[in-house]
Amino acid sequence: MPGGSRRILVTPVSGPRTAVVALPIEIDAANVGLVEAALASALASRPTVLIADGTTTVFCDSSGIGTLIRAHRQAAATGAQLRVVITTSQVRRVLELIGADQLLRVYPSLPCAQADGSSQPAPPSAARPEDEESA
Repeated sequence: MPGGSRRILVTPVSGPRTAVVALPIEIDAANVGLVEAALASALASRPTVLIADGTTTVFCDSSGIGTLIRAHRQAAATGAQLRVVITTSQVRRVLELIGADQLLRVYPSLPCAQADGSSQPAPPSAARPEDEESA
């Protein structure tokens, strides 16, 4: 993973049980397992809101998008809300092209994601199961 770190930071945030997982610069098949494990670990602490902070993420392949969709479904199943921060237009465009932005709550910055007062999860069935396999 060029230019990226092999460690992913999970940071508890004060407030109504919010956890923030800092996503790597690139999310692809080489590190998607680390991303998935970090998101699952954060969800295990039973937050109300889980923020996947992609502030520095400049590339995300289909395996990464699939991981975000699975994390969204896992969060919804536990009554939590997944918020995804994407600041780069390239990654945001990929999410739009495949329709993942219709399922995931995507924010332009970490402060915007933290400021959202809603805590209701989006419906877990907004995407068909076969979409998850191709993501």
